[in-house]
Amino acid sequence: MNAVEDPLRLDRQVCFALAVANRSVLAVYRPLLEPLGLTHPQYLVMLALWGEAPMSVKTIAEALQLDSATLSPLLKRLAAAGLISRDRDPRDERTLLVDLTAQGRALRARAEEIPPAVVRGLGVSLRDLEELHAALTRVNAAALGAAASSAEHP
Repeated sequence: MNAVEDPLRLDRQVCFALAVANRSVLAVYRPLLEPLGLTHPQYLVMLALWGEAPMSVKTIAEALQLDSATLSPLLKRLAAAGLISRDRDPRDERTLLVDLTAQGRALRARAEEIPPAVVRGLGVSLRDLEELHAALTRVNAAALGAAASSAEHP
């Protein structure tokens, strides 16, 4: 088999390209988030809350596609930093509501500088990033569908 046709060549693997892209993109985000006192996973939580707060822990977990074991430490650190509050929902004590503090709301203004800085840092056009986002959204949806299908029909 010639090297170009080899289905196991590293440079032909989608998983490899995604892993490298993930590391590379996060390397652009890291120095932008550091002055805000946020890690990338914490930034994702804040993005969700800046879009719609308060939110239940369950809703945040669904939005970010994280399990509660991963999300809980992120929320604890954000609360310790004074960016969010976590309180029981008075309508349903079983539900933990996460809301932005005044400090968390104020941080949004500084975070608005992040997306354009990421575009500049990556050195690709906004259109290219929008096309990549659309393609990755389709891949993620297909992967979730495949996982759900395999869970239903083992």
